[in-house]
Amino acid sequence: MTTATKERQYDIADINLAERGRFRMQWAAKEMPVLDLIEERFKKERPFKGIRMAAAMHVTAETANLMRVLLAGGAEVALAASNPLSTQDDIAAALVAYYEMPVYAIKGETTDQYNSHLNSVLDIKPHITMDDGMDLVAMLHTQRANLLENVVGGTEETTTGVIRLRAMAAAGKLAFPVIAVNDAQTKHFFDNRYGTGQSTIDGIIRSTNILLAGKNFVVGGYGWCSKGIAMRARGMGANVIVTEVEPLKALEAVMDGFRVMPMLEAAKIGHIFCSATGDIHVVDSNHMAVMQDGAILANSGHFDVEINLKALEKMSTKITRVRDFLDEYTLEDGRRLYVAGEGRLVNLAAAEGHPSAVMDMSFANQALAAEYMLKHGSELKGQVYDVPEAIDQEIARLKLKAMGVEIDVLTPEQQSYLNEWSLGTGH
Repeated sequence: MTTATKERQYDIADINLAERGRFRMQWAAKEMPVLDLIEERFKKERPFKGIRMAAAMHVTAETANLMRVLLAGGAEVALAASNPLSTQDDIAAALVAYYEMPVYAIKGETTDQYNSHLNSVLDIKPHITMDDGMDLVAMLHTQRANLLENVVGGTEETTTGVIRLRAMAAAGKLAFPVIAVNDAQTKHFFDNRYGTGQSTIDGIIRSTNILLAGKNFVVGGYGWCSKGIAMRARGMGANVIVTEVEPLKALEAVMDGFRVMPMLEAAKIGHIFCSATGDIHVVDSNHMAVMQDGAILANSGHFDVEINLKALEKMSTKITRVRDFLDEYTLEDGRRLYVAGEGRLVNLAAAEGHPSAVMDMSFANQALAAEYMLKHGSELKGQVYDVPEAIDQEIARLKLKAMGVEIDVLTPEQQSYLNEWSLGTGH
């Protein structure tokens, strides 16, 4: 039930978890120095004063620190979960109790609750949206279109959301500009590769407690997230197989030293399967029909559609929860397949999501992209825009500064040479 505190609304699991959540926020903040530097400026300049922001994101300790920075900038923010299983209940409680922030998120919430929570954050009548997967933007356009006139623009955190937004923009349906934070170099090079790589392996191990060394580990796709998963699985001693549909990415996987084959072939020999493509039914019924007894299926794409769970249910005679985040599907022929984290984002459903250090850069992009959108949104069309290069470079600079790393600066002579076309061989 939605509850009020100090004239603020919220719907969370347990407000008594707040102190634990505050400690976890503080621990995460130690690894997020770029956000700290941005917060210092925001406190002075208050760029979001009088601005209402609706956010649908994974409610984690890292996200909470982003919320802290936005609040420091003067924003009024309401937060909902962007996935029913990704909420950390103690973090939701900490934001409500210590920041008086309206949060609508409960780990394990039903689909009806999930949609109700999205509606609740839209009740704030936002000027800026901050989305992870585009569900908030979709609801705003379809069910709450009366609020569109207030919206200056938005930001999008993940690959799946960017794919959906570009399709919406191509169809002429996107009513306001959105910055694709996911596509920033300081986001996908680090968050998608190193963050997803480490946290996905963490989620698979927590849900199963299996040894990866010596196993055939099948990775669906070879985009930035899948590259990270393949890299870390190999580092744990697994024999990694990559499946792809794009020739260039498949070639890259081969040149990186991985075996590449169709999913139907990989299905016959794989022990663990993890997809991170942003597409539907990457692991389908024809693949599951030939898998070995005991095969483990996991998903690290945003939505729970990469594994065809409905088909798997039809193929099964019994479904048993054998561990906290692991379900055993017994097939008619006696084989057993195991699904981690209910087929949802395994790194958040069964673990804690990305390490704070990589989310530092991702959420610095979110904060600065929102500021940019506030200043320039009225000049932009209903399209998807890249993060401005100046923001990307500034975040990289701040990260290096926080790490104590110094780099060279071009001399005037070098800069002049790079801008001169007439100098070539013999000059």
